Amino acid sequence: MTTDQEVPGAMLADEATERLAALPILESVPGAEIAWLVERGALRNHAAGDIIRTAGSAVDEMAITLTGRVGLYIQTRGGWRRVLEVEAGYVLGVVPFSRMQTAPGNLVAEADTTLVALHQDHFPDLVSECPETTAALVHQMLDRAREFRTLQMHDERLLALGKLASGLAHELNNPASGASSGARSLVSLLDEAQGASRALAAARLSDVQLEAIDAARVECAQAGPEWGALEAADREDEFTEWLERHGAEPTTAVVLASSGVSTAVMDALADALPADALDLAVRWMASAITARDVARQIQTATARIHDLVHAVRGFTFMDREGVPEEVDVAQGLAHTIAVLESKSREKSVDLHMETADELPGVYGYGSEINQVWEKLIDNAIDAVAREGSVTVTATARADSILVQVADNGQGIPDESRSRIFDPFFTTKPVGSGTGLGLHLARRIVHMHHGDIVVTSEPGRTVFRVQLPVTGTKAVRAESDGDAE
Repeated sequence: MTTDQEVPGAMLADEATERLAALPILESVPGAEIAWLVERGALRNHAAGDIIRTAGSAVDEMAITLTGRVGLYIQTRGGWRRVLEVEAGYVLGVVPFSRMQTAPGNLVAEADTTLVALHQDHFPDLVSECPETTAALVHQMLDRAREFRTLQMHDERLLALGKLASGLAHELNNPASGASSGARSLVSLLDEAQGASRALAAARLSDVQLEAIDAARVECAQAGPEWGALEAADREDEFTEWLERHGAEPTTAVVLASSGVSTAVMDALADALPADALDLAVRWMASAITARDVARQIQTATARIHDLVHAVRGFTFMDREGVPEEVDVAQGLAHTIAVLESKSREKSVDLHMETADELPGVYGYGSEINQVWEKLIDNAIDAVAREGSVTVTATARADSILVQVADNGQGIPDESRSRIFDPFFTTKPVGSGTGLGLHLARRIVHMHHGDIVVTSEPGRTVFRVQLPVTGTKAVRAESDGDAE
C-alpha cells in the first residue's frame, strides 16, 4: 500500500524551514532560497512500511528527506533486495539537469519519514532564481550517481561471484569426489596386493618362475587400447574362460581384460607355474592393475581440480595487485570459458573458442576485462536453446583487438535492441537478471577506451568488443595522465 499525507505550504513554513536550513546539503544556501523552496514545496509524511514510489513509475519530482529513513529495493532472482538506505538530508527523485525518468526500484519508508517534495515544473525557475541551491543539488546528484554506480558495480560483482562460486562448486564436486573415493579404495587395494605378494614369496618359486610372473606383470602394466563395447565384452569372456580353464579365480577377468596383457602371455605364465601359484600370481597382478588404474584416476581428478583453480585465479586476477597492466586477452577468454564450462555442459551447449596466434596485449584491469567476457558468454549460453552453439573469436585489427561472442539463439527483438545496454533493462524473465550486466560491461569497455556493439537476427546474435592494444594513442594518453 502506498500512503502519504501532504501538508499545505503554510504548515511547511512552520515546520520545515529550520530543518531544511540545517541539512548539510543546504547549510550554505541563502535563507531567501530556502524560503523559495518552502513556498513552492509540499511536506509529505509517510509511515514506516509505506511504498513511496514503485519500480518503473514515472519520476516527476524531487524529494528531500527531512526525517526518517528510506530504502531502495531492487528486484533480483531471489526477490526484492535493499541496495541503498538513506536518512535525513538525502535528495531523492529527479533533480535539475538529471536524466532520470523512471524509478529504478521501490522506494520504501523504513521508518516514519517526512519529505519535502518539489515538482519538476518548478525546475526552470529554481535554476534561474536559486543558483546556490541548484549547485548544491547538482553536486549531490553527481555524488549520488557515483555512489549508485559503485553500488551497481558491487552488486553485479557479488552476483557474478555467486555464479562463479556455484559453478565452481559444482565443477569441483565430481573430481573431488572421485579423488576421495579413489584414495579410500587405494588403501584396501594396496593391502590386497601386499597380501598376494607375501603369499607368492611363501610359495618359494624358482628364478625362472619369478621371471615369468615379472614378464606377465610388465604386459599387464601396459594400458590397453580403447576397446569398443563389443570388443571389451569379448575380451572379458575370453579371460573368464581362460581363468576357469586354469582353475584360477574368474572375478579378475574384468581387470585383466582392461589391461594390455594377452592370453598368449598368460599361457606362458600358466606353463611356468603350478596351479596354486598361478592363482596367487593372477590375484597379485590384478591388484596391481587396479591400484594403478585408481592412481591414474586420482591423478586425473586432482589435475582437473588444479586446472579449475588455475582458471579461477586467472579469471579473477586474485594474485595480482589492483593496478592496470598488460592483459592477455586470449588467456582471459580461455579462463572465462573454463569457469563457465559446467554451465554450458549442463545445457549441452557447444561452447567453442578461436583466437588468432600471437594476439597483442591490451592495457587495463584484467579482472574487469574478464568480467566483460563472462557477462557476454554467460548471456549467450542463456540465449541459446538446449544443444545450441556459442562461438568466441579474437583477432587483431590494426591497433586494436576484436572479440566476438556469437550465438544461434532466437535473437534480440527489434524493440529491445536499442535498450539492452540501459541500466536495469533485461529481456530475461522477472527475477532472472538484474539488467545491469550489459550496462556494466559497456562501462568497463568504455573505461578501457574500447567500444561494444551488437547485431542480431533470428538464429544469430553477435556482440563485438573492440579494445585498443597496448601502446596505442588512447592508452598512452591515460598512462600519461592526459586522458579525461
